[in-house]
Amino acid sequence: MAKDRITLTGLQVQAHHGVFDFERENGQLFVIDVVAWLDLSPAALSDDLSATVHYGELAEEVVAAVAKDPVDLIETVAERVAQVVLAHPPVDRVEVTVHKPQAPLSVPCADVAVTIERTR
Repeated sequence: MAKDRITLTGLQVQAHHGVFDFERENGQLFVIDVVAWLDLSPAALSDDLSATVHYGELAEEVVAAVAKDPVDLIETVAERVAQVVLAHPPVDRVEVTVHKPQAPLSVPCADVAVTIERTR
């Protein structure tokens, strides 16, 4: 497993996930953190973008994955993001955290989040 990583922190997406009708109708903010483990030495030695993962494109892909097709659970959103990241061949492992800071709870809470880790 690679020890190098590319990290995207705080990607913000307005999406319509949740188990309640009002969540799907009104939408809410989701914040996504991604850590992709891969060997960065080929890119560093060659100075060639094709030897790594273009983090700008990856960010766009993650945002698109979160914004599409509403689902009930943020666990499902996290899995969707993980599969997008693992679709990039240099990535060996990914950690995804999906934050739902506006989660409808009956008590004050700054954030609800799930974190998953997947490997190729």
